[in-house]
Amino acid sequence: MSFNTFYQQALARKGGEKVLASMLPTVPDRHRLTEMGDDRYLSEITRCIFKAGFVWRVIENKWPEFEAAFEGFVPAYWQQVPPEVLEQLATDERIVRNMQKIRTVPENARMIMDVVKDHGSFGQFLAQWPSEDQVGLLLYLKRNGARLGGNSAQYFLRRVGWDGFILSHDVVTALSRAGLLDASPASKKGLTQAQEAFNRWHQETGMPIAHLSRIVSFTVDN
Repeated sequence: MSFNTFYQQALARKGGEKVLASMLPTVPDRHRLTEMGDDRYLSEITRCIFKAGFVWRVIENKWPEFEAAFEGFVPAYWQQVPPEVLEQLATDERIVRNMQKIRTVPENARMIMDVVKDHGSFGQFLAQWPSEDQVGLLLYLKRNGARLGGNSAQYFLRRVGWDGFILSHDVVTALSRAGLLDASPASKKGLTQAQEAFNRWHQETGMPIAHLSRIVSFTVDN
């Protein structure tokens, strides 16, 4: 199926090209990924994990307090943080006191530091990973990180500016309705089916995959 079918549907629903363009995410040059500090990556990973299954607005409003409580999310510190620090955070009213999610911080800090050993920085690692293989990157994050399955890793990548798709409810609905996705979006098969569709449309249009993903989501009634 040509991407133009989705594009025309999105134009009709959103009121034209100018409005549609204003609703697309910013996709910075990949050099921007290398400029971000490793602490910012740990921060964004943690933000997406805490948002999962929770009211996003609450997490966003409290995030400056999260930054203070986690002392800037420096991975070199958090990868070997003493257990008593985590116990103190579980009673810290500045953050959402979910111990399971708090424990992901040292685990994901260790993942970042392992990557730093091989690539120099987590940003360098992300910058060299091609958007055409988002499935491989998602599986890497799920395997080596903590609570980075489901959509948390997809939202993390979008927030930091890595060009990829998000299998939101609307995107899954649109792909399934078009006969392009017949497996669970959380499964490797489902992710691969989505990747194949977006790769094909990227070649067809030259548009960033993040834009393609957002446009597809606009074809579903909200």
